[in-house]
Amino acid sequence: MKRLLSIAALAAVLTLSTGRAGAQELRPKSVIHVINVKWKKEATKEQIKAALDGLEALHKSYPGMKRVWTNTFKLQLDGFSQVIVMEFESRESLDKYTGSEAQKNWYKLYLPIREESRTNDITN
Repeated sequence: MKRLLSIAALAAVLTLSTGRAGAQELRPKSVIHVINVKWKKEATKEQIKAALDGLEALHKSYPGMKRVWTNTFKLQLDGFSQVIVMEFESRESLDKYTGSEAQKNWYKLYLPIREESRTNDITN
């Protein structure tokens, strides 16, 4: 009987732990950096591709950046054609990225072809 109670107690603990872990997954502490971009009219497909490829390279080399999304399939801002999303480990990681050499190097590809952008940062 004691063994049965121990097993039941362990099962209850594991169930509760799994439920809490699932809730934490829904509210991660990472920071999402969203950039809505309007490219300059004279920006070529090759230049845009180079900027997006540069972002992929940046993601691989910048330690605080977890993920990057660049495949825009729906956008509701008139005149804008691209959404770029970067996920950072924390607000501190995003703060360190701002003005970093990594950002400056990517800006060499991005800024010459960007007409306008709007940025939002989100976390839990």
